[in-house]
Amino acid sequence: MLTDDLKKQIQSAYSTFLENKGLKSRYGQKLMIAEIAKALGSIKLDGENHRLVEERAGGHICVVEAGTGTGKTIAYLLPALVMAKALGKKLVVSTATVALQEQIVNKDLPDLHRNSGLNFSFTLAKGRGRYLCLSKLDNLIAEYESGINPTRALYEDEYPSVSAQSIKLYQSMVESLASNKWNGERDTWPQALEQNEWQIITTDHRQCTGRRCSNVSVCSFFKARDSMHAVDCIVTNHDLVLADLALGGGAILPAPEDAIFVFDEGHHLPQKALSHFAHHSRMLSTSKWLDQCNKALGAILGAVSGAGNVDRYGEQLPAALIDCKQRLDQLYPVFDQLAQSIAFDDRQNHYRFDNGVVPQDLLVPCVELYKGFDRLSELLSKMCDELTQAMEDVHCPVPKIDLENNYPLLGTWQSRAEANRDLWASFATPDKSGAVPKARWITPIDHTGNLDLEICSSPILAAKTLEFSLWEKACGAVITSATLTALGNFQRFQMRAGTPPDANYHVVPSPFNFQQATLEIPSAAVEATNADVHTLAIIDDLPNLIDPEAGTLVLFSSRKQMLDVFEDMPEDLRDIILVQGDNSKQEMLVQHKQAIDAGQGSVLFGLASFAEGVDLPGKYCTHVIIAKLPFAVPDDPIEASLSEWIEARGGNAFMEITVPDASLKLIQACGRLLRTESDTGKISLLDRRIITKRYGKAILNSLPPFTHIIHK
Repeated sequence: MLTDDLKKQIQSAYSTFLENKGLKSRYGQKLMIAEIAKALGSIKLDGENHRLVEERAGGHICVVEAGTGTGKTIAYLLPALVMAKALGKKLVVSTATVALQEQIVNKDLPDLHRNSGLNFSFTLAKGRGRYLCLSKLDNLIAEYESGINPTRALYEDEYPSVSAQSIKLYQSMVESLASNKWNGERDTWPQALEQNEWQIITTDHRQCTGRRCSNVSVCSFFKARDSMHAVDCIVTNHDLVLADLALGGGAILPAPEDAIFVFDEGHHLPQKALSHFAHHSRMLSTSKWLDQCNKALGAILGAVSGAGNVDRYGEQLPAALIDCKQRLDQLYPVFDQLAQSIAFDDRQNHYRFDNGVVPQDLLVPCVELYKGFDRLSELLSKMCDELTQAMEDVHCPVPKIDLENNYPLLGTWQSRAEANRDLWASFATPDKSGAVPKARWITPIDHTGNLDLEICSSPILAAKTLEFSLWEKACGAVITSATLTALGNFQRFQMRAGTPPDANYHVVPSPFNFQQATLEIPSAAVEATNADVHTLAIIDDLPNLIDPEAGTLVLFSSRKQMLDVFEDMPEDLRDIILVQGDNSKQEMLVQHKQAIDAGQGSVLFGLASFAEGVDLPGKYCTHVIIAKLPFAVPDDPIEASLSEWIEARGGNAFMEITVPDASLKLIQACGRLLRTESDTGKISLLDRRIITKRYGKAILNSLPPFTHIIHK
């Protein structure tokens, strides 16, 4: 209940914060604080401190679109911290990007703590994969110094080759840990680490022996995890929240029932959920892996023989491995024939099963594959359980070091077997009548010169999963972003995220004066329906639009078009253009800012990743040029399946999916221009469909109120 005392506490903290910082209140920020406090203040708890489910099912959820400049981080942190404490719950703040995570932990929360008068504690939560596994590191160095482990030589995926240079890196990590100069977290190592250098010395929940590990007392991950129990606020990311929910909730983070969630960059949550609950596996790669498992099994069983009942289960493994491999190899030619049907179609990179329906003649072999991998997963699970118990048994005849060394490999096998089991279960189980179907497809992959087939399955909407595992269970939730509405409403977000219709939906105004920017449709702009004609028009007009002495961002929807346009630019213009792909995104932004600071012009050519999360205030970007309306790539199998489902239900997929998605992406792209209240500039859209098509006018009307200049 939002009592008068709680209202006064929030108002006082806000006033104190503004006064100490020398800031003025912003209307949008005040409104956002009030709406979040009201929504969380409506939560009622029962005698066991669980949320009472009332008639208004979504009253505990607040969805707020807050534009750039609103100051939304303080606007959600302040009321959410007060209300979470009052309810006796942990506050879990989740972001989509590491950059925002670090900003909240290193800047915003300390700033609020110093200047608001509120008393709270906080920490950062990351998954195991961001932390060093000391056991793996020790074993790796020991194996390198004594000679290669024969099991390691069989596994390129699980055990990449290790160079002498890498060993020097790992030894320096050991020294830094020993001298307390490093905490074992990837993001705090002073130099950037390549993924292949890092993945070999980190772990996941299947490989980790947990509290039974000899190094648990100095484990970076468990030290970080233990600190979570004592704090009021945990900052994490969407992926870790989803991973925790997949484990039932409360495995890593607080249980949803015991938490108030805030999802910043909330527009990413539905897509993150789709990726998290999708399944995929490569057929030839998996067949090779099963063969390698059989060859390595003798050495592993020899090392752990005598640990509980591990021998009994290990004896059954060869038959299970061979069964899976044979069934996989038998099915490959059938799937390969399907994949060949798209080999000569430039527009298709995938073979997609219409309506997600697997043909009847493929169901039986898919069922048999599911059963095979289910059996394999079960055996590996039992073996891992036996090793786990043996590690706690002081009378076990197998040395603990041998158990610890072999457990991670068996855990990796179990994880991979389960991934294949879940994939083939999806292919073996037809979707229920009336239910939202899954997308199922085949993607040919060129792997080291050999063709492999990636078999994929994914939900087409994450709504039901999020509704059941998150929105219904959470004590309370706030979802916020600068872009949650499309075409002026929340329907697109509701459909994809599954938030209840009666949740609290609000759009709070940005402090920016959008009249300080112009949106221009140049006279040379053509409809971007014919790619070749459109590209030629851009090549002709772009040199006239770009000021060679200013900061410009040019956004393309197609890499091919971006490169074709660059190749035909005048040489003097090419000299100041930075093209995405030539360097990392971060390096491009650094070079761009350096050029502008030096009084020179600079132009960024970028794709979709430059249309969001790129901050170029003031002189760093005074002109954003958008090549075309950002419609989704037509061959994306999930979007194609979603459109197919909507059409089958009598809907209009183009107006219900394609246009709202394009509207949202265009708003994000336009948002690269005004980053502070004093910024000015111009947006040029080189696609005349924005004014010639009915849907174009709907998209135009959904944009912020820029000053329009439309040339005939």
